[in-house]
Amino acid sequence: MPQIAISNRPPHCYERLGMLIDGRWIYETERRDAVIEPASGTLIGHLPHATDVDLAAAVASAQRAFDSWKDRSPLDRGQVLRRFAELARKHVEDIGRSMVMDQGKPLAEAIGEIRFAADHADWHAEEARRIYGRLVPSRDPRVQQVVTREPVGVCIAFTPWNFPFSQALRKVVAALASGCTIILKGPAESPSSTVAIGRLMQEAGLPDGCLNIVWGSSSHISETLLAAPEVKKISFTGSVEVGKLLASLAGRHMKRSTMELGGHAPVIVFDDADIEASADALAVQKVRNAGQVCVSPTRFYVQATAYDRFLARFADKVAATKVGNGFDEGVQMGPLCHARRVTAMEGFVQDARDRGAEIVTGGSRIGNTGFFYAPTVVAGGCEALQLMNEEPFGPIAIVTPFSGFEDVIRRANSLSFGLASYVFTASSSRARHTAQALAAGMVSINHFGLALPETPFGGINDSGYGSEGGVETFDGYLNTKFVTRFEARPE
Repeated sequence: MPQIAISNRPPHCYERLGMLIDGRWIYETERRDAVIEPASGTLIGHLPHATDVDLAAAVASAQRAFDSWKDRSPLDRGQVLRRFAELARKHVEDIGRSMVMDQGKPLAEAIGEIRFAADHADWHAEEARRIYGRLVPSRDPRVQQVVTREPVGVCIAFTPWNFPFSQALRKVVAALASGCTIILKGPAESPSSTVAIGRLMQEAGLPDGCLNIVWGSSSHISETLLAAPEVKKISFTGSVEVGKLLASLAGRHMKRSTMELGGHAPVIVFDDADIEASADALAVQKVRNAGQVCVSPTRFYVQATAYDRFLARFADKVAATKVGNGFDEGVQMGPLCHARRVTAMEGFVQDARDRGAEIVTGGSRIGNTGFFYAPTVVAGGCEALQLMNEEPFGPIAIVTPFSGFEDVIRRANSLSFGLASYVFTASSSRARHTAQALAAGMVSINHFGLALPETPFGGINDSGYGSEGGVETFDGYLNTKFVTRFEARPE
């Protein structure tokens, strides 16, 4: 197993971490979280914690800002988002380097994430002007019936550590484009991107209070903010367990919610697909962000007649992945974000071994410094494997054969997850019927076409509800108002 040499990092000043409340940055409070560099395991920063006074100030600030922001022209709101997108692209290198330091992904991936997120800001800036109402034809010529869309108010968002810039920005720009204001609690493991978003929004001319950033205990922040009458909506990306808890809490207070929760994406490879090309493309996707992706392909079902050929090619490609510090040239996969993920990977692999599955490649951590784990392919085993039933959220794939259409659909749909799924086939009939049969919010056929700004992004069942993309995004941030008016005809 290769050893990881910690490179000499290029000179870079890590983002100064703070809270943003009513346009003012707060850098010091009593309690602070440590931020650890996953490539080395060393301390690189501390986070301030919001007090109850801070949280109350954030809510009051967001409500004051909402009273004026909601009446701003969509064109004005869009200009702020466009300026932000330009600034994000201008500063992409610096933001990306801080992201590599606290999240671990290769620099090229970090830069790609920021540039892609900037596209979301541009798209929402443009789409804000198309939040239309409608005129409903009346049964009485003296009556006018109008439907309008209005921003819901103050929103709160909780975002994850795997894509710290793009996941946060998707929620922020959707809220702001709709005319809402937002309080954001980003990930304590990789917080620099959240702070960068706050800085650049200020520089782009966003009024004070429209975006507030707080840190601290997620459970305390969520309970406190959801109980505030000014808060009208929560958007959360994270685990199923936490998502269900927050959804129940939001329901108790009659608050809107968007939940983008876990996945365990099935991949169905039929024997008529281009097996080599499919294996190569899937191997690249599997190690992207060290497999810490909610839509990462995880359960691989390959038709029995193509199984051996696919497995050999896929395992060779995965084994060839260059793992290392995200700043090193040519690195394709960095460390896992924190030590808990390494422990989880070890548990998955041990369970697979105990149940008779084959570890084709990988299967152990790399080196003794940082949180590196070898890209791993597990073959065979039974349906009871932990890997078949729990989302690994790491660089592990389980590959098993299937016999026919009904068999693979039953197995792919056997879990409570329903986020993403993938199909590889040369048959248009197979593609259509498989897409119809899969219980998932998103199906990608013969490529990886998910998460564009203009397309819906969300799941069903335990994977959540609501969309973080496409025009469907706005449904979570807008109230519908129906106005009917009687007006007698003039004499």
